[in-house]
Amino acid sequence: MAWLILAGAIIAEVVATTALKLSEGFAHKGWALVVVAGYAAAFVLLAQALKMQMEMGTAYAVWAGAGTAAIAAIGVLFLGESLTLAKAAGIVLIIGGVLVLNLAGGTH
Repeated sequence: MAWLILAGAIIAEVVATTALKLSEGFAHKGWALVVVAGYAAAFVLLAQALKMQMEMGTAYAVWAGAGTAAIAAIGVLFLGESLTLAKAAGIVLIIGGVLVLNLAGGTH
């Protein structure tokens, strides 16, 4: 159950970060509300996952790593951002680090 809650936190954070770009510096109030609500939901859900005995280092690594990879993909696929070899390598390294942490044990 902790992993499902963590997945919800990741989705909320990715939505909020995407909305942050779309808000154009909070000029668009609708997107700004999505940013605030999304980040609030992300932190509440992350806190709930940690409350369920998920290890903090693993939870944060998965949350940050998956969020980073998803945001990079959204940027490339939908926002016209470039994907360089260095960016792709960085994403692979992040995912590899998250996998290593999970293999080392992610719950008590």
